[in-house]
Amino acid sequence: MRIVTFLTLCFFVFNTSFSQNKNPLLADNPEHQKKWVDSVYNSLDIDQKIGQLFMVRAFSNQGLKHENIISQLIMDQHIGGIIYSTGGPVAQAKLNNRLQGLSKTPLLIGMDAEWGLNMRLDSTFAFPWNMTLGAIKDNKIVEQVGYQVGEHCKRIGVHFNFAPVVDINTNPKNPIIGNRSFGEDRDNVTEKALVFMKGMQDAGVLANAKHFPGHGDTETDSHKTLPTISFDEKRIDSVELYPYRKLIENGLSSVMVAHLNVPALETQTGFPSSLSKHIVTDILKDSLGFKGLIYTDALEMKGVADFSEPGDIDLAAFLAGNDVMLISEDVPKAMIKMREAYDSGVITEERLAHSVKKILQAKYKVGLNNFKPIVIENLVNELNRPKDQILNELAFEKAITVVKNKSNLLPIRDLKNKRVAYVQLGDDSGSVFFKELQKYTKVHEVKADNLDELITKLKAYNTVVVGFHRSNDHPWKDYQFSDKELVWLYEIARTNTVILDVFVKPYALLDIATFENIEALVVSYQNSDTSQKISAQMIFGAIEAKGKLPVSIGTFYNEGDGVDYNSMSLLGYTIPERVGVNSKKLSKLDSVAQYAVDNEMTPGIQLLVARKGKVIYNKNFGKHTYEADAETVKFNDIYDVASLTKILATLPLIMELEEQGVVSLDSKLSQLLPEYANSNKKDVTIKKMLSHYARLKPWIPFYYATLDSVTKKPDARYYRNEKSSEFSVKVANDLFMRRDYQDSIQKIIKDSDLLNRLRYRYSDLPYYILKKFIEKHYDKPMDELVQEHFYESLGANYTTYNPYNKFSNKSIVPTELDDYYRYQEIKGYVHDMGAAMQGGVGGHAGIFSNANDVAKIMQMYLQKGYYGGKRYFKSETLDKFNTCYFCESDNRRGIGFDKPQLGEEGPTCGCISMTSFGHSGFTGTYAWADPEEEIVYVFLANRTYPIAGSNRLLKENIRTEIQRLIYESIED
Repeated sequence: MRIVTFLTLCFFVFNTSFSQNKNPLLADNPEHQKKWVDSVYNSLDIDQKIGQLFMVRAFSNQGLKHENIISQLIMDQHIGGIIYSTGGPVAQAKLNNRLQGLSKTPLLIGMDAEWGLNMRLDSTFAFPWNMTLGAIKDNKIVEQVGYQVGEHCKRIGVHFNFAPVVDINTNPKNPIIGNRSFGEDRDNVTEKALVFMKGMQDAGVLANAKHFPGHGDTETDSHKTLPTISFDEKRIDSVELYPYRKLIENGLSSVMVAHLNVPALETQTGFPSSLSKHIVTDILKDSLGFKGLIYTDALEMKGVADFSEPGDIDLAAFLAGNDVMLISEDVPKAMIKMREAYDSGVITEERLAHSVKKILQAKYKVGLNNFKPIVIENLVNELNRPKDQILNELAFEKAITVVKNKSNLLPIRDLKNKRVAYVQLGDDSGSVFFKELQKYTKVHEVKADNLDELITKLKAYNTVVVGFHRSNDHPWKDYQFSDKELVWLYEIARTNTVILDVFVKPYALLDIATFENIEALVVSYQNSDTSQKISAQMIFGAIEAKGKLPVSIGTFYNEGDGVDYNSMSLLGYTIPERVGVNSKKLSKLDSVAQYAVDNEMTPGIQLLVARKGKVIYNKNFGKHTYEADAETVKFNDIYDVASLTKILATLPLIMELEEQGVVSLDSKLSQLLPEYANSNKKDVTIKKMLSHYARLKPWIPFYYATLDSVTKKPDARYYRNEKSSEFSVKVANDLFMRRDYQDSIQKIIKDSDLLNRLRYRYSDLPYYILKKFIEKHYDKPMDELVQEHFYESLGANYTTYNPYNKFSNKSIVPTELDDYYRYQEIKGYVHDMGAAMQGGVGGHAGIFSNANDVAKIMQMYLQKGYYGGKRYFKSETLDKFNTCYFCESDNRRGIGFDKPQLGEEGPTCGCISMTSFGHSGFTGTYAWADPEEEIVYVFLANRTYPIAGSNRLLKENIRTEIQRLIYESIED
């Protein structure tokens, strides 16, 4: 009696609003729709009409025997629809075209594609699970996810997507909903479900809200048994039914009724909700005023299948008010039962017409009045578009949640003083996360067979990132910590500064007894590649933190909690389309780089392109040498960047001194170094010599005077094979130069003649001079200065002088088989002879790096001296040095920076802005930045191996052709 009273009350309370609900199945042209529906309905006999009530499951990966069974159901039972399950997109599309061709009345096609077609089909796209979307504050993103899921469904011929799940997951132990729910908060779930529905239906695919009247607070799975919802009717009405009410008001197309035991709403003990007339008709149809299609949940599920015999279940479901019997255990038997019921008057013509005409209305609305087969061509590509990956990244960026951030540990800053370790927990891979962390600073993965060993190893680090990784295959996978992992986590946290990042649903944190010793806590929700990449970028501040917990974590953290922080202008990593670049056009870079390698212009290449602060292309080509067994080029291999040293090392130190007022661009050599007071170079200014406009000789072969005049090998007067106090300058492996000869080099430069006339002539000599000044000013060697002032804080951990001291020989790319000076393979030692004679530390050459590190420095320049939350230079300082002061004299150069050509030929493609700047290097290297298009382009090579010879990279314009292709790929 109380149920009836409650329902009556509900009816009066909501009658006014729900009576206004429109039929969501009406098309834009209702008169034409009605005419078609009536015509088709009248053309069907009773068995064909009953057949329309059934939607059967089909697989596209179970072979011809299965397909023939489905075909027979279409031809003999005249079924109304198909719900596709597992398989592949092309196979399903072909099967669908075949099955549609067999059916007198076009089939209504459905799928479970809650997070996209990937829920069922291989080779298709997976968007984030609902729990992840529930962490996003911006509902427009969720709406767009719904829209693009709808686009995918429509492309593959799916008319109904059984989504969104609107269950409010108030029970953390729920075994079947969990990640499929938007969370535990009624309003958040409703908002997310509403916009997801709107997006999908705007794309032309009909939505389905499930699992009515609410599956969010169960501890059992209705696939296996009949779960019980024990709340009273007031609670159910105010919470579980709330999302349905709002979605129905806004045009929801269909509802799926779950198999649940709901004593408050159904007086029959243990009676499934899907068979309850009270629940389906009195509440859903009458009280809520729902006029759309009503589906049962799968009738083969144990939650209902155990209730009665096949056929009887279908009949009971129909009589309860359902329109479509989903995945019947036995369609022929069910149809016999229903025909008997029709013939006996249990099912009236009016009742049958009510459901069948609704089904036909839906078919008309999705265009089945004018059915067209699915186009197979380009199907897989159109189900995996760049725009889908862009949206996926954006969703994870806005979802990943920083739950705790003690002492503002995140984002990780002060890289100079950070020693970061990564410890992996869980049974799935965290390799993508680890590799992404390594793009920002030096991060070591620490492993051990036992806890004591691990704790000992971690003593070498002051920040430990613990990643908890479990399978991302589907939302029902195990997500909890093992007892052993919890013990290890507590001990790691007790003895270290810890950032815990969990790549599972938040409920995993319920097993953690205390978060007291965990300084920072991040929930990344899923262990997908995208989630791992985005989370690593967020940890270092390349991406802002905005996510909010969609569920509470015991008494520790509440739904809606989340710490926000802004990005710190570091390089991020994404796909080209996200920054207005066409990936297909950009892929042309592959063929040019491969052409250079195949034609032996260089053994290998590292090639990177960034735009708008995002790396969009980062690939490697070839090997270290031309030998068959040579190392293939890897991302963390380091190259001798040759003259890029000028803008990566000397120039930033000079810019720093200029900004501090120690020097000015008009400072003269006589002011910098007293020994130049009586030199012919005494009045040469920094501006002129760094513009290569100071009449300085281009190059002096200092090494040549130190060779034996007969053998042309290192003269014993200047070199030894063993180090000593007198011979301490290491120029190559087992070759040491006399220490005092470095003074001779400086004297040779000071005393050298000037060129006859003033004109632009590129010269290395200014960088020898400035190196001496810089080291004298700081009383510290240049290799230490650049580390302390720039590289360490930039996270440029692969950038260094003399890499043989720091890196494995396997990761250093050789530059030459020297047969004129050092007579050995030059690997880990600078190629430039003058820099080698300075112990590998030259102002003009000597830096080794990889493309990613060079890009960081160029990005810092592009951002006017700001990077990673730190200001290295004032904006005006960059402008001052990135200015061509002698353009009127046909000199394109800035101060230290190279600039685009003034005429037809020069260092760029000629298609780049005049505000751009960069440099090239003798070994084949090239780095360029363009403020107007916000592009950074880095090309590293060892074209000098095995011998320098002819520079074919330059002659065939490989680097500038790549630059041209980059600009042609822009589609803003």
